[in-house]
Amino acid sequence: MKKRVIKAKGWLKKLGKIKWFKIKKIKVSKNLALFCVSVVILMFGIGIIWLSSLRLPDFESFSDRKIINSTKIYDRTGKILLYNIHQDVKRTDIAFADMGVNIKNATIAIEDSEFYNHKGIRIKAILRATLSNLFGGNGTQGGSTITQQLIKNTLLTQKVTLTRKIKEWVLAVKIEKVMSKEKIFEFYLNEAPYGGTVYGIDEASKTYFDKPPIDLTLPEAAYLAAIPQSPTYLSPYGKNKERLDERKNLVLRRMKELGFITEEEYNNAKEEVVIFAPQVIGNIKAPHFVFFIKNYLEEKYGSEIVERRGLKVTTTLDYELQKKGEEIVKEGALKNEKDWGGENAGLVAIDPKTGQILTMIGSRDYFDEEIDSNYNVATAYRQPGSSFKPFIYATAFNKGFMPETVLFDLPTEFQASCDAYGRALPGRSQSNCYKPDNYDGAFRGPMSLRNGLAQSINVIAVKLFYLSGLADSLKTAEDMGISTLTDIGRYGLTLVIGGGEVTLLDMTSAYGVFANDGVRNPYTGILKIEDVSGKVLEEFTPRPREVIPKNTALTISDILSDNVSRAPTFGLNSMLVVPGHDVAVKTGTTNSNRDAWTIGYTPSVVVGVWAGNNDNRAMKKGGVAMAGPIWNKFIGEALKNLPKEKFEAPNLSADPKVVKPILRGSFLGNENFFIDKISGKLATINTPPETVEEKIVTNVHTILYWVDKKDILGPAPENPENDPQFRNWEIPIQNWWASNRYNYRITTSAEKPTEEDDIHTELSKPVVLIVKPEKTTVYRPDEKIEIEVESSGPFPLQKIDIFINDLYIESFNPNSKFYFTPSDLDNLSYENELRLISYDSAHNVGEATAVFYVK
Repeated sequence: MKKRVIKAKGWLKKLGKIKWFKIKKIKVSKNLALFCVSVVILMFGIGIIWLSSLRLPDFESFSDRKIINSTKIYDRTGKILLYNIHQDVKRTDIAFADMGVNIKNATIAIEDSEFYNHKGIRIKAILRATLSNLFGGNGTQGGSTITQQLIKNTLLTQKVTLTRKIKEWVLAVKIEKVMSKEKIFEFYLNEAPYGGTVYGIDEASKTYFDKPPIDLTLPEAAYLAAIPQSPTYLSPYGKNKERLDERKNLVLRRMKELGFITEEEYNNAKEEVVIFAPQVIGNIKAPHFVFFIKNYLEEKYGSEIVERRGLKVTTTLDYELQKKGEEIVKEGALKNEKDWGGENAGLVAIDPKTGQILTMIGSRDYFDEEIDSNYNVATAYRQPGSSFKPFIYATAFNKGFMPETVLFDLPTEFQASCDAYGRALPGRSQSNCYKPDNYDGAFRGPMSLRNGLAQSINVIAVKLFYLSGLADSLKTAEDMGISTLTDIGRYGLTLVIGGGEVTLLDMTSAYGVFANDGVRNPYTGILKIEDVSGKVLEEFTPRPREVIPKNTALTISDILSDNVSRAPTFGLNSMLVVPGHDVAVKTGTTNSNRDAWTIGYTPSVVVGVWAGNNDNRAMKKGGVAMAGPIWNKFIGEALKNLPKEKFEAPNLSADPKVVKPILRGSFLGNENFFIDKISGKLATINTPPETVEEKIVTNVHTILYWVDKKDILGPAPENPENDPQFRNWEIPIQNWWASNRYNYRITTSAEKPTEEDDIHTELSKPVVLIVKPEKTTVYRPDEKIEIEVESSGPFPLQKIDIFINDLYIESFNPNSKFYFTPSDLDNLSYENELRLISYDSAHNVGEATAVFYVK
């Protein structure tokens, strides 16, 4: 028992220690809790004081609110005002009863379906926003009610910060306490932005549908309710109509889910085609360009700064050139409409040395109500037709092909699942076969790449596209400025004759790389942007970058400016000729003449023209007939005030002993040998270039027989038949050769000599001895000095070139006498070297030197 008592006492002692520790810990926890509560109470008090300091605004003054600082957009001189963004602001307040049920329901459905249930804010939305901001968000997560949006649109800045958001929440709650839901909604619909200078539902309804809001149909109301989320991006007059359609359908779906409309009403409204009223704008110059700039400003700086902060924007636009361009485009488009069924046209002009946009014309007349004239075709997606071909050719030249390289323009099937005659193989679909025609339905047989590009031959281009590689060709186009062909999986060989979609602005800019010797300057419309205080926010800075080799660019320019090479297609006096100027130009036409392009340039300016119908209707003519006259007339005007520059000639030389024949223009074969034309034997290192003749063994095949497209300059492929295109290219070529071989001289390998040139050897070179001038004589500067030589060799001398101190003086016949006077020469000193290079009748070359003195 005693032991147990002792143990019990020990246990009690330990228990006392534990209780004391716990009591101590509880006291610390209570103190910490009291401190935290005190901090919370203090912060709450500060918050209450801050919140109570917020004044409730006088909402009756909304209609009198003015925008003080308006952004102004100028031409490149900074003197001609193109547009004052808020000079034509439209806002008219109307009563809630006059707004109509459709726009009210549509707005509630898409913006705030709990509007009539909350007290100004949605707690769940705020919590969601707060958690997002705390855990990886950017501090600007939304969740705005209509009441909050009203606050944001009227009283607070558009810059989204946590502080501004808290103010927005507090003011929303306070307003809900003193104002009815109906009044809040009325203010919201009277203040909401609907794009450009249009504010409030009354002006929006009249601007876009020419009717009061109460008469809006269900789909019309859905469109208007869709716009305030992003008024510029979703403008019915902008280039994002598909996105607006998607959001309109979202509005209708939400209305159906909330029971505002029936399933039948939803379906009918979704399918109904809504016609927007033509855009009407007040005092504005170069409207398509102005809205292109405005869109850029809003994307970079935000709509609030553009709408309210009074920016001064100096653009790159040459307004005098713009005015001439607008006249030319309108005149040309109206003529096209009358003659060929193409009612619209657009034009872009860029300085390739800077990338500055000089002219942008997005339609024949921005204010023409007969067509969709507000739509900017300069930035619209259109198929380029053959105007895309230069990017393929540039890729090919980068890899080692040359303008002289020959491909066969013959009927060719390019789908490996079809035979060479365009018939689907067993089990394959006929619809997949692809056998393109040329513009005239004719085929020309062997054809150089120079002629293929200049004459815009489709079969040559498709073959070259395959040889150059789709991925590499698209990379070239992208590097040069084509931004729309990003999904490489969408495209096949049809892309080379216009299967993708590009913009006129991108195409014109990309051609500027050819004009600027391979150097890209990204297009820009901005010279300078200043805020209301004069602080420069942005200023043009050149950003040149070489994206293709200079010689490749010069080669393309050389071909596109070759009027003789393109004459078989266009004639010698076509609209592609600008008398007195060195101009490179390419046309493009899509299937059924739906798009007509002409893009051309000098080193000083690049001009692109598109002509056609916005709705993609077919026309009677294509590129040179529709876009050519507009392009020709405009570039002629532009060049009047530009320096007359010529393209630098490219280096098109190729060493025949290094570059294989098939790349240098031979299509009869690729195996070669060289003979001396005098001896008839194999040429050696001593055989002069003048007497060397290349012989190519006749062995006609598709280029795929000789060239591995993965290594153009390398050896021929060991198994060319493994290429999936080989058979379909080879069969038509063999058929052509069978019918045409008798028109060509056949060279066989048996004709290759077995002996080497013995006319041109070291021993056969002429030996010349300089007799005069004499080394032992010092000549006077005014003394007449004779050059006398003695020679020996198997062949008589034909000519001697004279050099004194490495300066060429003259050539003379060794059978005649030659004299010179030292004082007539500028480069003489006391001691001088005379060098004679002699040529005999077999083109052997000898050399002799001597020293003479003049004092």
